[in-house]
Amino acid sequence: MLDFKTPELSDMSWVNSCLVHANSLNCEYTFGNVFCWVDSYAIEICKYKEFFICRWGEAPDVAYSVPLGEGDFSDAVKQIISDAKALGATPKIYGVTEGYLLMLQEAFLGEFTYKYDLSFNDYIYSVPKMASLSGKKYHGKRNHISNFKKNNPDWKFEKLSKDNIADCISMHEQWLKENEVTDDEDYIEEFHAVKRAFEHFDELGFCGGLIRANGRVLAYCMGEAQMNGKCFVTHFEKAFADVQGAYPIINQEFTINCISDFEYVNREEDLGLEGLRKAKQSYYPEIILEKSVAVYND
Repeated sequence: MLDFKTPELSDMSWVNSCLVHANSLNCEYTFGNVFCWVDSYAIEICKYKEFFICRWGEAPDVAYSVPLGEGDFSDAVKQIISDAKALGATPKIYGVTEGYLLMLQEAFLGEFTYKYDLSFNDYIYSVPKMASLSGKKYHGKRNHISNFKKNNPDWKFEKLSKDNIADCISMHEQWLKENEVTDDEDYIEEFHAVKRAFEHFDELGFCGGLIRANGRVLAYCMGEAQMNGKCFVTHFEKAFADVQGAYPIINQEFTINCISDFEYVNREEDLGLEGLRKAKQSYYPEIILEKSVAVYND
């Protein structure tokens, strides 16, 4: 039987001890991601033996993570199936990457149908390439950054800390107003997740940076390291679109100053938004991580 609960900061240690064994660079496989979005997606978590399992949504519309940890994988999946059925829900496992898909196929031959949606692909980049932006294909990015520096000669990069977090929250509020989305539910939920991340920034082990010019914050980003030690996940990034080069410069400066020790940076999904998809593709991802939803056939 699975005993789910709302994630708390006190859960971070045992969750991370399970995530060490995650066989994927999936952006969802971080404690901070679960903790910050808890209200938006009605997230609950449980520990089953040596596995971490996440459940999203409210019955009967629920989905589960792959069991993450070590031990009897098929036993943990059977517990997910039983839990979903007890809620009157169709068992669904979300974010199934290739390695876990093969494990499910082997353990539950023909029992799951796999549905793929490219909107939920993760875009994963080489950190050295994001830092240097060298080569012909990044010529446009370098031009945008050069123009930003020319137009903002007093610009500077700052690492996020308790001393400048309030400035980022104010910047985000202004961004919502300028984009006329102060009443849009999706953007408001994102802002709530951002504020939760800032409120517990140090406890979550987050890392972030901002770009400031003329005393004003023009861009910021933040995220956390995956437990595999080689990939950083950028959870949140905001910049004023009317400031030429604001997005490219926060991306590059944060990479150089904060995450240069990592091999990869996962910049998450495009959610089917055409503009966001084009922006992510323009940085030429090293890996496009495909994820499926496994739906139990009963």
